[in-house]
Amino acid sequence: MSNKLSHFNNDGKIKMVDVSDKEATSRTAIASGKVLLNQETIFAITDQSNPKGNPLEIARIAGIMGAKKTSELIPLCHQINLSKVNVHAEIKEFGVYLQAVAKTTAQTGVEMEALTAVSVAALTIYDMCKAVQKDIQIMDIQLESKMGGSSNYKRS
Repeated sequence: MSNKLSHFNNDGKIKMVDVSDKEATSRTAIASGKVLLNQETIFAITDQSNPKGNPLEIARIAGIMGAKKTSELIPLCHQINLSKVNVHAEIKEFGVYLQAVAKTTAQTGVEMEALTAVSVAALTIYDMCKAVQKDIQIMDIQLESKMGGSSNYKRS
């Protein structure tokens, strides 16, 4: 692994990485995260009594929209065409588990799009549930795997 920072030029100035010589390949990234909720909030979601409605479906759509805006939010991310983004939101004993899958055929990866999808979905759960619970925690947003490009990765 190179120690050279890819987003700096020889003069130490910030730059966007040039991917024009890279081959466009099929790439997939999966990210996940957790939103910790208390039992009262979990019940409000499952009982459909949450004051702002069903946060899981709103969070799924928000995550998909967030993935599509990644290059506008993260300054040096490349704008890529996404061929698929899916966000899964599931109630668990701790609250909500989120997983996002992002796919593209491009010259650079989709890790940031998957991570952004999970992050925006988690923030949406927070927003939708804050009327019921004030101490919500967003945790463990992480890349689970990536395939395609010059290297693959799978969290062990």
